[in-house]
Amino acid sequence: MTPVRVGLAGLGPWGTNLARNFNELAELAWLCDEDAGRLRGAAARYPAAHATARFDDLLEDEAVDAVVVATQVPTHAELARRALGAGKHVFVEKPMALAGDEAAGLVALAEERGLVLMPGHLLLYHPGVGKLKELVDSGVLGQILYVYGNRQNLGTIRRDENALWSLGVHDLSIILHLLGEDPVELSARGESFLKEGVEDVVFCYLRFPSGVMAHMHLSWLDPHKMRRMTVVGTDRMAVFDDMELDRKVTVYDSAAEQSLGTYGEWSTRTGDIHSPRVDNTEPLRLECAHFLRLVAGEGDPLAAARDGLAVVRTLEQLQASLARERV
Repeated sequence: MTPVRVGLAGLGPWGTNLARNFNELAELAWLCDEDAGRLRGAAARYPAAHATARFDDLLEDEAVDAVVVATQVPTHAELARRALGAGKHVFVEKPMALAGDEAAGLVALAEERGLVLMPGHLLLYHPGVGKLKELVDSGVLGQILYVYGNRQNLGTIRRDENALWSLGVHDLSIILHLLGEDPVELSARGESFLKEGVEDVVFCYLRFPSGVMAHMHLSWLDPHKMRRMTVVGTDRMAVFDDMELDRKVTVYDSAAEQSLGTYGEWSTRTGDIHSPRVDNTEPLRLECAHFLRLVAGEGDPLAAARDGLAVVRTLEQLQASLARERV
């Protein structure tokens, strides 16, 4: 098969990772960045690719099949819209927009043009998250009671997006993926300790139609580096910890239960702890490969975009709650 010809816009640290993967999985045809130094460095690494500071060069090349957008977050929606309008399949880094209506417009445009639109929710392609989803769907954890995420670190401090949009987008995408439903109640509270108007610490609460509760602790002003998702069920509990080198997922055969022959008293049960095998393939490689399969006609070209729209709409509601609490 003829390899997919890809144009990549945005050559920051993450764009560099995308360039590496798409160069190995497809034909990296164009490199685009307004920063001359970044552009020179990438062009030296990938001499077969055209280098430009002009985004329209990617769109005007009829041989380009797909455009990858890895620029600054506020530019995601506009560049994705222009690429779809030019008839290109689009992979756009998370979040694909900063407003629900913008994201919905991108989904509608991709559907109208018959194109793939895929937001870059990397952790949905992490084998550890896949294993956690398998545990939830299999029923081995029992009825899910609540889920909570910890995404904390000391840095990197952002100027143009708060901890909710920078960090929360990851955990929120996982929570919605695990539960398969949208929240009916939510709230968020944060503080801007370092830069006024940009919350560096955020706590979020969500409740779902099934009764499941979720919580997110997000911060880049914290002594602990944590990348953890915990799922508590009626029968067992499971943890995905991306900071663990070997035990990415741990299952605890622990729960609360009512003992027979009592007057309804609850007691706790602590059983075995085990860590199922998790594949160590690079999540970004799996994500890029999935996008290329969609471009090749395999699977629903808009399923990931619809999931991304749900993430943006929920982030938008949480941001509104943050604003209300700030007043």
